[in-house]
Amino acid sequence: MKLKCQQLTQFLRSALASLCVLWLGASDSNAENRVFSSIKELSPPVTKGAREPSLSTMNDGRVLMSWTEPQGNSFAVKVAISDGTEWSRPQTVVERNDLFVNWADFPSAIALEDGSLVAHWLRANGDDDYFYDINIAFSQDEGVTWSTPIIPHDDRSQRQHGFATLLPNDGGGFSVIWLDGQNYDTYASQDVADNAMQLRMRKFSADSSMGEDLLLDARTCTCCQTSAAVTGDNELLVVYRDRSLEEIRDISIVRETSQGWSTPQPVSVDGWNIEGCPVNGPAIDTVDGYAAVAWFTAANDFPKVKVAFSSDDGITFAKALEIDTSAPSGRVDVIQLKDGSALVTWVKQTAQGEAILICAVKPQEGCVRPEVVAISPSGRTVGFPRMTLGNGGVFIAWTEPTNPSVTQPRGGTTIRTVLARTEELK
Repeated sequence: MKLKCQQLTQFLRSALASLCVLWLGASDSNAENRVFSSIKELSPPVTKGAREPSLSTMNDGRVLMSWTEPQGNSFAVKVAISDGTEWSRPQTVVERNDLFVNWADFPSAIALEDGSLVAHWLRANGDDDYFYDINIAFSQDEGVTWSTPIIPHDDRSQRQHGFATLLPNDGGGFSVIWLDGQNYDTYASQDVADNAMQLRMRKFSADSSMGEDLLLDARTCTCCQTSAAVTGDNELLVVYRDRSLEEIRDISIVRETSQGWSTPQPVSVDGWNIEGCPVNGPAIDTVDGYAAVAWFTAANDFPKVKVAFSSDDGITFAKALEIDTSAPSGRVDVIQLKDGSALVTWVKQTAQGEAILICAVKPQEGCVRPEVVAISPSGRTVGFPRMTLGNGGVFIAWTEPTNPSVTQPRGGTTIRTVLARTEELK
C-alpha cells in the first residue's frame, strides 16, 4: 500500500520515471545506465530481535516505519520517522505479552492529512495460535502518546482477524481492510461456500467515528496480505487473493465508487489450483490514472512473479507480464510511476541465499534488468520486504537474519533500511 502524497511525492515519481534501468549496489561497470546514483544505509533505531517492518509515506514526504521487537518477556510495536537523512527516536505504540507476532501478518502505521498517526497491531483473543483481533490506536504527537485502542471489526468471536491494510481517505479519515474469520471453520465441510475467510472493510471519519462494517467478498484465501490504493477520483481499489469453491486462488480486485462497492473481478486469470494458503499476497499502487498490481502465482506448478498495468485508474488491466519465471518465492511490493512504469520488488532463493530483487517494469517491455538489493545467506527468511517513495528516493526495509550468538544461538533478526537516490533527487 502506498499513500497519496502532495507535490513532493508527485515530483519524486516523475523523476524516477524518467530513468529506465535500476541499480541497487550490484556490480556493473555500465554506470551511465544506472537509475540510482547511490544507496544510503539508514541505520534504523531498533534492538536485537526486531522484525517485520512496514513503510508508508507521510504527506510531507517523510517516511513512517513500524516494526515489532522483543521487550523483556513481551513484545512491543514501535514507530520511527525518517526525513531521508536519518531515523527519529523510536516511539512505542504498544507493549504487551499477548501480542500476536507473525512473519506474514504484521503491524502497520500511516499518517493522515492533519499529520496524526494511525497504527494497527494484532492481539490474541483465544487459546488457539490463530485466534486474534485487530487493534487500532491514534497519535497526535508523532507517536509519543497513543489513544486507547479500538477494534475495527464487529465480530468478537475467537477467530482470526488480520492481514489489515490502512489507507488515508480524502477528507482526513482513513479506511481499514482486513481478512475476517467469523465464518471460517464453522461448518463441517470445506465445500460449503460460506466456510471461508471474508474480506471486510470499515471507514473512519476525521473525528475517528466509525462507519459500517462492510462485507466485500464472502470467500477469500485464508492468510495472504491485502493491499489497497486510491485513484485520482478518490475511488478505493482493494486487491487480495480470492478463493473459489474449486480452490482456484487467483488475485481479485474490488472497487468503491459513488454507487457502492463493485463485485470482485480477477486482475488476471492464472488458474492456480491450491488447497492451502500460499501466504503470498498482492500489492497495488496508483498515480495519475495509472495502476499497477504485482503478485505471485504457481499455477501449473510453475512459480512466477507477474505484473498487470492499467491506464484507466484500475477499471481494466492489460494482459499480465511475467517478470520472473525462474522459481521466485514472491512476497512482492510495487510503486507506480508517473510514466506508466512501475518498480517491483520480490524475493527468490538463489545459490548464494535468499535474495531481494527489484526491477523497473514497463508496460511494453516488462522487466528488462532485475537487480539485487540484498542477499541473506543464513538460510532464514528476509520476510516481506516493503518499499515506499519518500524524501530523496525509494525507501526499502526488510527483516535481516543475524548470525548465531551467545544470547541467540539459533541466530536472530534485525531490520535493515536503505534509501536509493538519483542525481535528480539530490
